Amino acid sequence: MNGTLALPTQRDEEWRYADFAALEALAPEAFGEWKDVAVGPGETRRKCLIVGSDAPELHRIRIDIAEGGRGELFVVNCGGDYTRVESIVRLAKGAHFEFGGVTIGGGEATREFVTRLDHAEPEATSNQVVRAVHWGQATGNFLGRIDVARHAQKTDAAQDFKGLLLERGASANAKPELEIYADDVKCAHGAAIGQMDEAARFYMAARGLPPEAARRLLVRAFIADAFVALEDDAEQECMLDAALAALGDAV
Repeated sequence: MNGTLALPTQRDEEWRYADFAALEALAPEAFGEWKDVAVGPGETRRKCLIVGSDAPELHRIRIDIAEGGRGELFVVNCGGDYTRVESIVRLAKGAHFEFGGVTIGGGEATREFVTRLDHAEPEATSNQVVRAVHWGQATGNFLGRIDVARHAQKTDAAQDFKGLLLERGASANAKPELEIYADDVKCAHGAAIGQMDEAARFYMAARGLPPEAARRLLVRAFIADAFVALEDDAEQECMLDAALAALGDAV
């Protein structure tokens, strides 16, 4: 480990919503540990993760996607304490990166995704869909940055974040960033945070569905958006089941 490793502070934008009291429980070397993943030319690699425990966790992943390659990362973040999943992705010409993530839980924990995408070459595409479902005093965060190099023409990059707060006191934060130097690109981001759609719940209840079942179905549909691009049905069901297990009797 590099003895001069700089630990994060509240002045670091990528850590601005972090739980610094929880970070003190992590070993200093954890901040310098990265998992490196290389996706070869024309190759497709997918990773599905379910993370979180009763102790703070930090997961840092660097992904390099070669020309024409496709990298996919799907995550359910349901920790009972501060849990952060951070990814840095570099895309070569014609590469694609797909990210689908759900933060879900109650208590007082902060759960977050932090992504940084480097569209370094032309014609690469990326899509990020994040859903946050929280109650109690919990917080769900998404900090997503997209950098498009000057010569990375025909880039197509999108971010979509939605937060669902089941109780007063819960919160969600979104911080999308776009830094674009090319002039022939398509880049978009959207963020929305709100409460349960009571009109939809009433509609379902009026047709005989018990209120608890109606709320659970609405939450399932909400989080399922994050896994639409996950083409393996068994993996998709596993991710949804993990998120719903974290939901417990919150609805």
